[in-house]
Amino acid sequence: MGVREKFDRELEQLKTLVINMATKAEQALASAIQSLVEQNENLALQVIDNDHDINRLDEKINETAIWLIAKQQPVATDLRKIISSLKIANDLERIGDQAVNIAVATVKIANQPLYKPLEDIPKMSERVQNMLNGGITAYKTDDLKLAKQVADEDNAIDEMYHTLIQELLQKLTESPELTNQITQLAFICLYLERIADHVTNICEHMIFAIEGKRVDLNR
Repeated sequence: MGVREKFDRELEQLKTLVINMATKAEQALASAIQSLVEQNENLALQVIDNDHDINRLDEKINETAIWLIAKQQPVATDLRKIISSLKIANDLERIGDQAVNIAVATVKIANQPLYKPLEDIPKMSERVQNMLNGGITAYKTDDLKLAKQVADEDNAIDEMYHTLIQELLQKLTESPELTNQITQLAFICLYLERIADHVTNICEHMIFAIEGKRVDLNR
């Protein structure tokens, strides 16, 4: 096997690690939201416990990337791919953290009757989960068009966030006895909004890796 072929294989292995991490982050978010909708404390605790798997992958990606830079002396194009992998892993780690935050908030209200059926937060979550899935697919396939389409969804998520927060604040003024529940639901909305921001970052890193251009998709 030639030097270039060996290096290409190592780059592909790095990408595989990132994809595996993305899959775990995606699963964590889905389970966290499921635990909220079902008020399933055991599932929420499982999300919290499983976060170490995501953190271990993040460490493995960092170690692999540093080794590739130190040992292989990559040219500019390859170096962009490695650096982008590091940045994407960092955003995925934060997405995992936000999934844990959703699970923690769920535990705090799991035994309380909700003031109304959960409808809007799951709708927001579904769009965020679709963003994350699309971002992962774009990364897997180097699909720049899809990456930009995914990032465009961030504005809609921001609008949903602001609408939900206004509704929750209104409910808080009407029913101050629900302060804890309203606060936790508001935090969950915030965590979802931040996940959308991290997905947008992932799309930006991907574009930089392929085109060598830094773009701001979070407008």
